[in-house]
Amino acid sequence: MNPASIVRVTFKQQMLQAREEAIVKTVNRLLAEKGFEAMTVDEVAAQVGIAKASLYKHFASKEALAVAAMLRVIRLMQDFIQALPAEAPALENLRAVVRWTLEAQLAADMPSLPNPNSSLRATLVANQDYMAGVRVLRDRLSTWIAAAQAAGALNPTLPAIAILYTFYVRACDPGLAFLRMDGLYQDEQIVDMVMCTCFDGVNAR
Repeated sequence: MNPASIVRVTFKQQMLQAREEAIVKTVNRLLAEKGFEAMTVDEVAAQVGIAKASLYKHFASKEALAVAAMLRVIRLMQDFIQALPAEAPALENLRAVVRWTLEAQLAADMPSLPNPNSSLRATLVANQDYMAGVRVLRDRLSTWIAAAQAAGALNPTLPAIAILYTFYVRACDPGLAFLRMDGLYQDEQIVDMVMCTCFDGVNAR
């Protein structure tokens, strides 16, 4: 590699990147814990430990903060899916993605989805990077769902879109929080139970 072609990141740039990452992670957690409507910019700044004015140098609005957090999660999920074995059965990969989603939610790494009337939803729909990421994930999951249905591993009489949305809602499933609140089960047990109800249903086998 030509040394002249190496892009050198200054210490100041590294600090700015580290601060931005801290901001996004904080927003991610707050969105997971309380949702967009209840989260405030003042709260984000206080938890990161910076002035509100400094935060606005990175993100122009509360919506921009939330979009950055949602994009981060989409990229993490894309990386996870990319690492799944291409030769694995479709159902196995679908189960892996849903499990990742549940574990991320319990770790407060999965932002709550905005309600249909939220200003955040309009901002997300208008964001090209976010919508492109959503389409990539939807297409990959839809391909696996179709393959699993063809193999008889998923109910072939259900519309694929209904199965897809069933998997989507696992990202904001309140059942996990209620099961944890009871204090009767470890997180791994909670994930296993929700995975069972999601893929196997509640009918006796």
